[in-house]
Amino acid sequence: MTPVEFKDYYTTLGVPKTASEADIKKAYRKLARQHHPDLNPGNKQAEVKFKELNEANEVLGNPESRRKYDELGANWRAYDQAGDQYAAPHARHRTRTMTPDEMSDMFGDDVPFSDFFTTFFGGGGPQGRPGRPSRAQRGRDVEQPMNLTLEEAFTGTSRRLAFQRHGKDHSVDVRIPAGVRDGSRVKVRGEGEQGGKAMPPGDLFLVVRLLPHKTFERRGQDLYTRLAIPVTTAVLGGDVQVPTLAGSSLRLRVPELTPSGRTFRLRGHGMPDARVPDTRGDLFVAIDIQIPTALSPEAREHYQALDKLGGPS
Repeated sequence: MTPVEFKDYYTTLGVPKTASEADIKKAYRKLARQHHPDLNPGNKQAEVKFKELNEANEVLGNPESRRKYDELGANWRAYDQAGDQYAAPHARHRTRTMTPDEMSDMFGDDVPFSDFFTTFFGGGGPQGRPGRPSRAQRGRDVEQPMNLTLEEAFTGTSRRLAFQRHGKDHSVDVRIPAGVRDGSRVKVRGEGEQGGKAMPPGDLFLVVRLLPHKTFERRGQDLYTRLAIPVTTAVLGGDVQVPTLAGSSLRLRVPELTPSGRTFRLRGHGMPDARVPDTRGDLFVAIDIQIPTALSPEAREHYQALDKLGGPS
């Protein structure tokens, strides 16, 4: 096996080799927010760093791939990819709709991820994970990570998966429902590894990974954001516009003498529930008081007059 360049994923995430899964997840989220391309427009180094963080998290966030990485070192990926390769430059396709049974299989925490961390939609194909063979010798199930933006999770989306089956190009369209959570498993029946002769194939499980958002943070079905308002609005009160994940805005009435950090709850404007689409979480808006960066002569006079009065009591 030809040696390959070794990437120290622990160093990438800034954690020791003894780090727990929770430590790895926490470190990834913190760094991913810091280097997110939306927060660093035009910064190529941040873009490269963000990709490296995602790659490191795909490996270390999966107990099985982490074990192989720790044991095999630089050659772990080549060893893991020694099996069949899949590709589909031009694929005929069919469309699958998830059944209610498949929807019920979507939710679960701390699920194991596929050893093959490359995204399904970037040219690579699925790799089956070792499983317990059934008496019928059906094909093994396949797990594949799938990155989604928070907007895609909010509205729902669809993905086309393309690979080879029986030596022929094959593709399937999968609908991802609105409200899907980080770590959810979307089941696509019959699209896993092929079984033995006359035996059914396994199933494909797409494991959702939600990418960090520059404005909103998801906590369960609720969304959290911060809103900067002028000093005058915080002191005197007034109406402000709150952007939403849906792209619209909501009017919020800010009462007078609102302190920085006060949080307002906008009911029913959070994430939808994938199981009950008409049910929504809430949107929580924390207030930041925006200090002016420049003063006109007239504004300065007013602030000086206020200062002489001793400021608001």
